[in-house]
Amino acid sequence: MTCTVLLEIQLKPDVIDTAKGAFKELLPDTRAYDGCKNIDVVENQENPGNLVLVESWESRAKYEKYLAWRVETGALEKMAAMCAGEPSIRYFDTVDV
Repeated sequence: MTCTVLLEIQLKPDVIDTAKGAFKELLPDTRAYDGCKNIDVVENQENPGNLVLVESWESRAKYEKYLAWRVETGALEKMAAMCAGEPSIRYFDTVDV
């Protein structure tokens, strides 16, 4: 079953453009990673630097494998250093209504 992942971060004001550039470099590999179906990055209109990554994965297990890979490569640590506070990661299942 497809898993929708919402990853929300608040970037530090002085690194917003740098972080967006980093996402442009990182996201092609994310989109090509096994199990990734789609990923979009949206920004809060009223709070610059408040980003939500809306991700669609084949399963939560495949996302967690991807996340572990990002930890291993150091990319997650690099992005975390640009954030004000901890990220919020939430997992959702599609509801058949």
